Amino acid sequence: MSEHPLERRKADHIRINLEENVASGLTTGLERYRFMHEALPEIDAATIDVTTKLFGKRLGAPLLISSMTGGTEQARWINRNLAAAAQQAGLAMGVGSTRAAVAHPELSETFRVRDVAPDILLMANIGAVQLNYGFDVDQCRRALELMDADALILHLNPLQEILQPEGDVNWAGLLHKIGAVVRALHVDGIAVCVKEVGWGISTRAARDLASVGVDAIDVAGAGGTSWSQVEMYRAHNDVQRRIAASFASWGIPTAESIRLSRAAAPDVSIIASGGLVDGIDGAKCIALGSTLFGMARPFLRAATLSDESVADEIAVVLGQLRAVMLCVGAADLAQLRCVELQHDAA
Repeated sequence: MSEHPLERRKADHIRINLEENVASGLTTGLERYRFMHEALPEIDAATIDVTTKLFGKRLGAPLLISSMTGGTEQARWINRNLAAAAQQAGLAMGVGSTRAAVAHPELSETFRVRDVAPDILLMANIGAVQLNYGFDVDQCRRALELMDADALILHLNPLQEILQPEGDVNWAGLLHKIGAVVRALHVDGIAVCVKEVGWGISTRAARDLASVGVDAIDVAGAGGTSWSQVEMYRAHNDVQRRIAASFASWGIPTAESIRLSRAAAPDVSIIASGGLVDGIDGAKCIALGSTLFGMARPFLRAATLSDESVADEIAVVLGQLRAVMLCVGAADLAQLRCVELQHDAA
């Protein structure tokens, strides 16, 4: 059986992320923030509470396993390993673009993980631009049904799309269509998160998304994986390669995007992702005002091995988070959000 073009693209994305240098030319900006160490925290570390809630679901920690992949057999095992580890830790998880499963039902098994993760907050994922290419709320509902998902992510990736030879580039009138999906899914009791894929959310974008009722914004700022670099490695010719290479340092650094989005959309849950490498970065994001922090690349290689490998990586991240909380005197996440970060000028 010949490989489907979507399947081939997803396989390329996994391979390139594992084998090539696809780091952004920017940093996240989180390195400019630091906590004041408290030598006398007056907290029993055993009682530190990292639980939280999102979309009415209780989570074991404020860590989101960010959307990565789907659509290939390798992606199926990656998703299942991620989901099994998420179940063990009580984490939220997104999957890669579920459009592949909606358009090509034979690929749907590569996204299904409920049998290994019956209790997690699981989010389906559709490219928002697909709302200009025939997708509507019925297809969004189909994506949710295929995965038995609790919420929907609509991802924004205009730069990636214009750099892809097969990209979708009509972004006109999309906010209105996002609003229509949000309203329809709210009737079903389904929350909607809108996320970037690595170039950040601006003040304008956050304000616009809040105005149409989205429940959460995942800033996915610059400083981690650069999908322009991924597309550079996928380019069909030198012209495409040179165009993509020009955008290595494009985007809004994660720390700045958190700050802008929090100010522009004060009533919307903010998820911080984009280049986070450890639980110290995650703690900084919580202190900057995010509800959750998301990570993808740190878990990808582990997920190609086993769910136990992913669980070990999660344990490291959450151990780092708890250590930060002890050493800044924060007994829970509400207290961590009140901790003042020191900011070093650039």
